[in-house]
Amino acid sequence: MMKMEGGVFTFGAGGYGQLGHNSTSHEINPRKVFELMGSIVTQIACGRQHTSAFVPSSGRIYSFGLGGNGQLGTGSTSNRKSPFTVKGNWFPYSGQCLSDIDSEEYFCVKRIFSGGDQSFSHYSSPQNCRPPDDFRCPDPSKQIWTVNEALIQKWLSYSSGRFPVEIANEIDGTFSSSGCLNGSFLAVSNDDHYRTGTRFSGVDMNAARLLFHKLIQPDHPQISQQVAASLEKNLIPKLTSSLPDVEALRFYLTLPECPLMSDSNNFTTIAIPFGTALVNLEKAPLKVLENWWSVLEPPLFLKIVELFKEVVVHLLKLCKIGIPPSERRIFNSFLHTALKVLEILHRVNEKTGQIIQYDKFYIHEVQELIDIRNDYINWVQQQAYGMLADIPVTICTYPFVFDAQAKTTLLQTDAVLQMQMAIDQAHRQNVSSLFLPVIESVNPCLILVVRRENIVGDAMEVLRKTKNIDYKKPLKVIFVGEDAVDAGGVRKEFFLLIMRELLDPKYGMFRYYEDSRLIWFSDKTFEDSDLFHLIGVICGLAIYNFTIVDLHFPLALYKKLLKKKPSLDDLKELMPDVGRSMQQLLDYPEDDIEETFCLNFTITVENFGATEVKELVLNGADTAVNKQNRQEFVDAYVDYIFNKSVASLFDAFHAGFHKVCGGKVLLLFQPNELQAMVIGNTNYDWKELEKNTEYKGEYWTEHPTIKIFWEVFHELPLEKKKQFLLFLTGSDRIPILGMKSLKLVIQSTGGGEDYLPVSHTCFNLLDLPKYTEKETLRSKLIQAIDHNEGFSLI
Repeated sequence: MMKMEGGVFTFGAGGYGQLGHNSTSHEINPRKVFELMGSIVTQIACGRQHTSAFVPSSGRIYSFGLGGNGQLGTGSTSNRKSPFTVKGNWFPYSGQCLSDIDSEEYFCVKRIFSGGDQSFSHYSSPQNCRPPDDFRCPDPSKQIWTVNEALIQKWLSYSSGRFPVEIANEIDGTFSSSGCLNGSFLAVSNDDHYRTGTRFSGVDMNAARLLFHKLIQPDHPQISQQVAASLEKNLIPKLTSSLPDVEALRFYLTLPECPLMSDSNNFTTIAIPFGTALVNLEKAPLKVLENWWSVLEPPLFLKIVELFKEVVVHLLKLCKIGIPPSERRIFNSFLHTALKVLEILHRVNEKTGQIIQYDKFYIHEVQELIDIRNDYINWVQQQAYGMLADIPVTICTYPFVFDAQAKTTLLQTDAVLQMQMAIDQAHRQNVSSLFLPVIESVNPCLILVVRRENIVGDAMEVLRKTKNIDYKKPLKVIFVGEDAVDAGGVRKEFFLLIMRELLDPKYGMFRYYEDSRLIWFSDKTFEDSDLFHLIGVICGLAIYNFTIVDLHFPLALYKKLLKKKPSLDDLKELMPDVGRSMQQLLDYPEDDIEETFCLNFTITVENFGATEVKELVLNGADTAVNKQNRQEFVDAYVDYIFNKSVASLFDAFHAGFHKVCGGKVLLLFQPNELQAMVIGNTNYDWKELEKNTEYKGEYWTEHPTIKIFWEVFHELPLEKKKQFLLFLTGSDRIPILGMKSLKLVIQSTGGGEDYLPVSHTCFNLLDLPKYTEKETLRSKLIQAIDHNEGFSLI
């Protein structure tokens, strides 16, 4: 093997000295032949167990290795472990013919050959010397085909009529060879290997995209058909899990840019087999490919992600139509491959701090194409019993494709299963108590009996005595002295009232920030940590029982619940002025930070009207903030606000929250998704609300009272519309699943126009008298929603 400089590297078997390293050792890595250093070798020839090398500047041939049959040309049959000059009057090639040299005495070598146990040389006389062959310079006629502008123009120049055989052969040869594709689309470089290594692919990805799109055109279907056939029948079936060099990985990077890969007609014949080869790569080459992906521009990385998302959707659609039992196993294999590729890409995206946003991996069609509840049950079975042949691939194994709505369905499914298990266990215990008096009967529900005037104390009393398993039971709330049957509405009001009480800043448990209108744990509270534990339990119960609650916490709370670190952005949300100041510190371009900002590693906090200085790090008061450590200062400040100063309080809250609804499914959520799950969102679509409303009794869509009701409603200001939601549903926010999941029911009543509308919050049901005048309806509706708290018969 030679580089352009003429150096010789050998490796492999060396038992007879054929590697030229003055030894008979084998070499597993390329090693330069020391005794040929300084000589420009232009030809190498290898026999069975011997080697020849030619140096044109001296005209000499060197040989080494097995010599038992005289094949080394050294005048003996001895073996040679290092290069030795072949006997002969070799004349150096000078580039010109010399007539005064006796042609019978000197020879100008043109080409050397070795094979078996023989060696040959092809020569000419000095008077008629010709340039010797130079193996360092490739013969253009023998170069491999590569996809380039000239070749594409040549192929496209033929009309869509009869396709010449030679052109079809060129296309087939190019796209049947991984070597041809690996040699295509290379970036401009002076390096022989185009700087290709474990961190850099050497590929010009934009060139790959442009050239592929220029080649694959609707006007030239024959070219597309030939390329597809070559990829399907020749190239991809020959791919192996082990590769000789990193350069052989290039086409794994470029081939997804080919439009044929994104054609659904080619998914099962090209895209999925390509994905199978990718997934089956050995650990080392796959790691290199992951490194290359990690430095791709976001649009290029997204292209690969979108390709395999489309493959998954295509397969799920086929499944929804129906897969014959005989094809089910191969279908599962296809789906597993596509999802596995996405899993690898997702892992790369996470490790690099997100090349693309996490939601770019979401497959929003999943909810429509699979039964998520059934998929979750299959997944649970697989976790318990392992993969079974008759259980299909579960999407829950690849949760990063689930959007917030799908995750919500998963969480609800998990909650229903756990509730059912808790109910079943209670029933079994109750049956046992009939025969064994020592066993106490239990209620299959978690019952909270509370007084409105002492809602916190009563709830704490019950929940403090509640066993962990009882938290998994369905929640039923009873207000003392009220006849309401809790079918959901009473529960909604309970959460509304108790959270309003617990979070009220006047109790000192939480600090209210005027600028952001948000609250955070107060490090100066006198309240027992049990109360923070209770708030965590209440939040967990709300999620677990599918009820949104009004929490004015920043996103940092949900990050911490999901074991993610708060950042400067969270400080900006909670304390906008402080956050902006910290950003100014980080962005300050000059070196005089100490003189300009006069900061050290401390924070000043209020302590009941007085100020107190806290050190952020050891000896913080003596550590000035400068250009080198300013990021450390900001990080320490954020850590103090969100972590250190409130550690014991948050730990109690965290323990209570996870006691109820912790688990694998919850950890699938992103912080903003969990926030929307807890408090709902404000993505109001009032027309959607009207569209989804059902009617009972005399009412229907075109009833005169209904028509004026919606006229009045749409004319209300936003705050009144939100009050109406609170009046009718128990919350002024909408579930994470959106307005489409919020179904209202309006029914007619027998009362006259003097009566107010009445809400049945349990069922999102509105009793609407048959008003005939628009202004009367407006007046009565506003009067009703302004007095919305409390339940009678609901």
